[in-house]
Amino acid sequence: MHAVIFEAARRLARRLRNRETTETTETTRKKWAPWGWACAAIVPVAGHAAESLLDTTLEDTKLYFTSPARWDEEDWLYFGGALLAIGVAHSFDERVRDHFATGSKAVLNGGEDKNTLRDAAPTLALVAGTGLYAAFIDDPDGYRETWSLIEAGAFSGATAEALGYATGRKRPDATTSPNEWGKGGDSFPSLHTTVAFAVGTVFAESGNDEYRWIRRIIGYGVASATGYVRLSENVHWLSDSVAGAALGIATARFVLNRQEAQDRVALQFQPVKNGWLITYSVRTH
Repeated sequence: MHAVIFEAARRLARRLRNRETTETTETTRKKWAPWGWACAAIVPVAGHAAESLLDTTLEDTKLYFTSPARWDEEDWLYFGGALLAIGVAHSFDERVRDHFATGSKAVLNGGEDKNTLRDAAPTLALVAGTGLYAAFIDDPDGYRETWSLIEAGAFSGATAEALGYATGRKRPDATTSPNEWGKGGDSFPSLHTTVAFAVGTVFAESGNDEYRWIRRIIGYGVASATGYVRLSENVHWLSDSVAGAALGIATARFVLNRQEAQDRVALQFQPVKNGWLITYSVRTH
């Protein structure tokens, strides 16, 4: 297992050094600009809450990227099921492309993604809307949820980008073959779908149960619509979107589990006259 991980890391490093310039600097800037603007817009809004949340970010980052070493049976079953679903989707890649690649969409343009900002907008709206509403009512739980959305998007997006470099798969608007791997592309998995499912799942499953059905409609609706749009525009293969959904949901599960663990145990410091008030609370149910 460690040898496989090492080999993947070695290949990724080599690709980063020698990668052909199929993706221009402008394309990279456009791809990551939405997520940068989301963080830049939300962190100042929740500034006073972000200070305490940032204390846990490094720990969350370490735990996220080392989490496979602690997977249990359920996690490995999920991973196996995801691989199976991706394999099945791969067998339908050509048929799905043929269905959507009609008219101008059938033209091979080298993998140019003209609508990346537009397709990211619904996901960004979830993050921004949650943060702005939390600021409007000055809700600490809302600030924490906003930070969880940002973490889910950042963790899943970074993983998707690394996998994109490592696999080098060409997009369906750059080739008609779904088996062009290691060719300098960045199709697998779909970055937009990955982040949309990570953010959408955290949004759907956070908060209280009173409005759970509304949250799920919005969260999973935005995620599913994003995945569909990326297919219909012929910028991703079906298996790219299935892999992105699986990665996004897995990342959301990690963030939600961390959120629950932090909710169970809380240590707070509050300044009072002539000293500090320390409050320690443990939720038992």
